[in-house]
Amino acid sequence: MSKKALFDKVWDSHVVSSIENGPQILYIDQHLIHEVTSPQAFNELERRGIPIFRPDQIVATADHNTPTLNQDQPIKDALSRKQLEQLSQNCEKNNITLYELGHKYNGIVHVMAPELGITQPGITMVCGDSHTSTHGAFGAIAFGIGTSQVAQVFASQCLLLKKPKSLRVTVNGTLKKGVLPKDVILYIISKLGTNSGTGYFCEYAGSVFENMSMEGRMTVCNMSIEMGARGGMIAPDQTTFDYIKEREFAPKGKAFEEKVAYWKTLPTDEGAIFDKEYVFDADDIEPMITYGTNPGMGIKITEAIPEEDTLSFNKSLQYMNFSAGERLIDKPINYVFIGSCTNSRIEDFRVAASFIKGKQKAENVTAWLVPGSKQVEAQIIKEGLKDIFDEAGFQLRQPGCSACLAMNEDKIPQGEYCVSTSNRNFEGRQGQGSRTILASPLVAAATAVEGKIVDITEHLN
Repeated sequence: MSKKALFDKVWDSHVVSSIENGPQILYIDQHLIHEVTSPQAFNELERRGIPIFRPDQIVATADHNTPTLNQDQPIKDALSRKQLEQLSQNCEKNNITLYELGHKYNGIVHVMAPELGITQPGITMVCGDSHTSTHGAFGAIAFGIGTSQVAQVFASQCLLLKKPKSLRVTVNGTLKKGVLPKDVILYIISKLGTNSGTGYFCEYAGSVFENMSMEGRMTVCNMSIEMGARGGMIAPDQTTFDYIKEREFAPKGKAFEEKVAYWKTLPTDEGAIFDKEYVFDADDIEPMITYGTNPGMGIKITEAIPEEDTLSFNKSLQYMNFSAGERLIDKPINYVFIGSCTNSRIEDFRVAASFIKGKQKAENVTAWLVPGSKQVEAQIIKEGLKDIFDEAGFQLRQPGCSACLAMNEDKIPQGEYCVSTSNRNFEGRQGQGSRTILASPLVAAATAVEGKIVDITEHLN
C-alpha cells in the first residue's frame, strides 16, 4: 500500500470522478457563505432556474461590512444595509441557516464555524473568501473560491478542480518566550516568499505545530494563502478532538467516538512523499513585524529593513515611507487593531489582556479590539478581560471583519501607521493611503501601551 499524506487521504476520498490527466470533480461537505461574495451566485442560479442542491450543507453569516458599533440599530451605510438584507432574503428563500447581525452565533465566518463545531477533520470546506484556509487547522481541506464557483457548489455540491501538488513545512523545537503562532507564520512567509506555495496545498508538521492550541493552528493555516498556497493543513490529534467535543454541531456520544476513530486514520503516513519540503528550527524564530506592502516583507522586530534594489521593493518602501537599513524600534504608531479572522479568538485577547493589565494605553494611540464572534465577545466579558481593556483605555467593539479590510467605517486614516493583527498589509487595505504593519497580538498590545514599536522580548522578563 502506498504511503499517503493527510491532504491526499482527504482529497482522494472526496473525488466523485476524474478525467485522465485532467480536472477532477470534488465533493464539498460544507459550504460557508457571507454577504459579499454570495449575491451574484444566488442571482445566477435564479436566472437559470436551478435550485440550491443541498441547503442543509450551507451556513451563512454576516461579517465583512457589518458595523462594529451599535449593531442593534439600523445600519447607516446603504450598501452594507442592502447586502445584509439580500443575504437574509436569499437564505430565507433557500432554507439556508443564517446567523444574522446580533445573533449569538454571528461572527467572522472563519471564527464562528470552528467554534460551533461545523469545521471537522477530514471534510472538504469552501467559502467565497480567500482565508478559508483557516479551517485546515482541523485537518480539513478548506480553500477560498470565486463567485462562479460559489454558484457551482450551490447547484451541485461539487467543484471541477485540478488537484494541487503537496508541500510540507516542518518546524521543530521550542518557541522562545513572546513568540506566538503569528510570528511563526510571518517568519515562514518571510523566508519562503509570497508565491512559494502557488499550486500547492501545504501541511504544517513538527513539534511546534503539535504543541500549538487550535487557535494558534488556525492563525497559521489562515495565512497559508499569503505564501500563495491553495490552503494549509495540520493533522488532527487529541488537541483537535478536545476542541471539537461538545460544540453545538459536533457529533455527540457514540457518533463522536466513531468520528474520532476515523479522524485518527487521517495523519500523514510515515514515509509519505511530498512534492516540496521545507524545514525550520523554532530557535531561529523571534517576534516579527512587516515593513512593506505584502506579508512576505517581514523582519524580526529587532532587525533592520533589508537592502534590495528592485522596482517593487523600492515602491513598497516609498509607500510605507521607510528606508532600507532603517530599524522600526521606537517608530511612533497612532493606530492599533487587534482582530480579523487571523487573530480575533479568545486566546488572542487573553494574550493582549495579560500584557495590558495594570497599564495604560499611550495617549497618541487609537486602539480597536474587535472580537471574531459574539461568542468571543461574551467570553471576553465573562472572563473580566473587558474590564482590563476599559481601564487601560482600549475600545472593545462588536464582532466583524472591521479594520482588516476597511469595508465598514473602521478605516485607518491616510498616511497613518497601524500595527495590526490581520493578515494583509497591501496598499490601502485598511483604508486609502493607510500603512499596515502586521504583528502578533502581543506586539500590537505592547505598541498600544508604549505608543511606538518596542522590542517585546525586553518587556517580558
